[in-house]
Amino acid sequence: MECGIVGLPTVGKTTLFNSLTGMGVGGFSEKPNVGLADIPDPRLGVIAEFVPPEKILHASLRLVDIPGVPVGSDAKKLNAFLEHVRQVDGLLHVVKCFDDGMGCDPAGDIEKMNSELVLADMVVVDGAKDRATRTARSGDADAKARVALLDRLGSVLEEGLPVRSMIDQLNEGEQQMLKSYGLVTAKPVLYVANVGEDHVSGDSEYVASVRQEAANAGTQAVVVCAQLEAELSELEEPDRSEMLESLGLAEPAIGPLARGTNEVLGLTTFYTAGEKEVRAWSIPIGASAPDAAGAIHSDIQRGFIRAECYSVDDLVQYKTEKAIREAGKLRSEGKNYTMQDGDVVHFLFNV
Repeated sequence: MECGIVGLPTVGKTTLFNSLTGMGVGGFSEKPNVGLADIPDPRLGVIAEFVPPEKILHASLRLVDIPGVPVGSDAKKLNAFLEHVRQVDGLLHVVKCFDDGMGCDPAGDIEKMNSELVLADMVVVDGAKDRATRTARSGDADAKARVALLDRLGSVLEEGLPVRSMIDQLNEGEQQMLKSYGLVTAKPVLYVANVGEDHVSGDSEYVASVRQEAANAGTQAVVVCAQLEAELSELEEPDRSEMLESLGLAEPAIGPLARGTNEVLGLTTFYTAGEKEVRAWSIPIGASAPDAAGAIHSDIQRGFIRAECYSVDDLVQYKTEKAIREAGKLRSEGKNYTMQDGDVVHFLFNV
């Protein structure tokens, strides 16, 4: 899955992108920057204590630094921005929460961004409704259902609300229809309050404003100092840990940012463990065992037989996989098994 980093110009999007991915791209690019950020996961270290591997591999977050949205004037740039947004699965909306002498209005900035996205979706919905209405005149049942859905979507957008605010009111068929329109306000969003180094704890009125906007939108907000993260990314251990400790921070921003992103995207984590590697994998919540196998390789999914599972807590309690098996805690799960967060899995397959 891909997360798009969005925001108004000069809010620190590219600085954040560089600090999270280790890349060094410049700002003011008209094209998106794409990179991977490893997701810190303390459970990997716990597993490696009991199943010592040659290497430890983190799950990663694929990030797309999308050029800042031009508000109000440049239609060509706005359309390019919207097209990039339509390609990602979720949004990290970076909001300026530091005063650089140019003013700071987090709630106003969020409103500007949301207004542009709502207007863009209204154009899509109006066009789709016209087409569906013409087709519905022939008695086409699917077209009639689309008109009904588009009416509801239009009503929400006319109130200035994002489509995501009503998704849980749609049935499965309506949600499938919704996906076909690529509406940008239907995408899950996590607000990222980009603060100055004097407010890394998040104790500012600007951050409070972002948190309130996030609560109103039914989502979350995380606090990040992009400039500080850029400095931390250039340090080696133990200097990085010392700097974090001096600032009263437990971990770099990628930790809470990744956890928040996983939650808004509806992702969970499972693990594979062996002598060669201990590895974390991100999958959608509710994924079946064969789906999880497919995250590793399509051949494993295609030839899936069963999944042998235990939890990280089981490993801590019993110390070895052999002891887990002897205690009757090793579970043999079939194709209908729904993966649980923290499962350690060995897939059996035949192709």
